[in-house]
Amino acid sequence: MKKAVKILVSMVLILSMGLSLSACTQNTSESDKNKDITLVLDWTPNTNHTGFYVALEKGYFEEEGLNVTIVQPPEDGATTMVASGQAQFGIDFQDYLAPVFTSGEEIPVEAVAALIQHNTSGIISLKEDGIETPRGLEGKNYATWDLPVEKAMLQNIVEADGGDYSKVNLIPEYVENEPAALKQDIDAIWVYYAWAGISCKQAGLDTNMIYFKDITPEFDYYSPVIIANTDWVNSNPETTRAFLNACKKGYEFAVENPDEAAEILCKQVPELDPELVRESQEWLADQYMADVTRWGYIDQARWDAFYSWLYKNGLSDEIAPGYGFTNEFLPE
Repeated sequence: MKKAVKILVSMVLILSMGLSLSACTQNTSESDKNKDITLVLDWTPNTNHTGFYVALEKGYFEEEGLNVTIVQPPEDGATTMVASGQAQFGIDFQDYLAPVFTSGEEIPVEAVAALIQHNTSGIISLKEDGIETPRGLEGKNYATWDLPVEKAMLQNIVEADGGDYSKVNLIPEYVENEPAALKQDIDAIWVYYAWAGISCKQAGLDTNMIYFKDITPEFDYYSPVIIANTDWVNSNPETTRAFLNACKKGYEFAVENPDEAAEILCKQVPELDPELVRESQEWLADQYMADVTRWGYIDQARWDAFYSWLYKNGLSDEIAPGYGFTNEFLPE
């Protein structure tokens, strides 16, 4: 959830490691009876990750012959850990992966499943401030991470709504407590609604939410995704399928049983706020598999559309169609 820090760290360190990452790739044999798997999260545990904890609690990984350990990422990010072979699987976001795929090096990382089918991020503001559409950001204070992609996306939606982007007050500020910031000097923040948006609601704030995907279709990218070490999965295809099958069972359980899934997440991660988890879980139950019948499916047209937009706007080198993801290992 801490987007600014993670983007800055992962972009620098992924690009600096280069080909040396692939030298560390694991090639564990599939003949092992019980397979040790490390899954590294993108940040602290939250409801994006519930299916994994359900799979642990319900024994779905064990049924597949897997011994799965879930860890939080180091400062250099989940993608670096996966690419270097320290973890077989991790969590990242399609927008964060663009610099990995365009680094000029063959960094062995690809997305193997979507955790949420649509981009649930957008701009949140207090209803009293009247920011009902992007044009309403004119004259308002927006907390920016000061990143080129972020500001280009913001400019796009403001201008698509007929607004003047130059009139948006960009305030460089890393917001950790969204409700507190909205009560003070910040009028608008980029958030993922399932966590920060609901946190604002539970703080008693009446808010407006503008989703990026509702303004510009190219911004309906995949956020987040399960990433894997490409070399490892190619050497261990059946283990990869087994892992994703257990994840599928965990997320399908969370879809059908959001309250029990929330309880499981809180049991596994007791420091979480139970009320926030419960409401977030209920909201996400409709998002994990929205519009698809196959858990984890990634649509190439949507995947390519976002990267094409980045390229056309000078924000990334060109990424070949279909590059960086696969549906090959998903359970039917």
